[in-house]
Amino acid sequence: MTTECRNPAALNRADQKSTALDMILGAWDQALAKGCAPETIATSAIFAALADLIDVYGEDVVAEMTKRLPERVNRGEFSMREGPLN
Repeated sequence: MTTECRNPAALNRADQKSTALDMILGAWDQALAKGCAPETIATSAIFAALADLIDVYGEDVVAEMTKRLPERVNRGEFSMREGPLN
């Protein structure tokens, strides 16, 4: 059973991340089932995440944070598959 993030103070950071990811993946599956393309869902999720981070931290902080994304992507930090694409 998935715990909902109704009271963030009641969950430790790891549990919050796990619960949030479970809920996001569930919404992702629902969008797929309704016929949305995975890349459309992904770009929408990135937009929503960046918009929320900007609301919390401001444009300058988020711009600085996203400067590190290319190296993290190239390092494979976000890859869920094993081995080369081809």
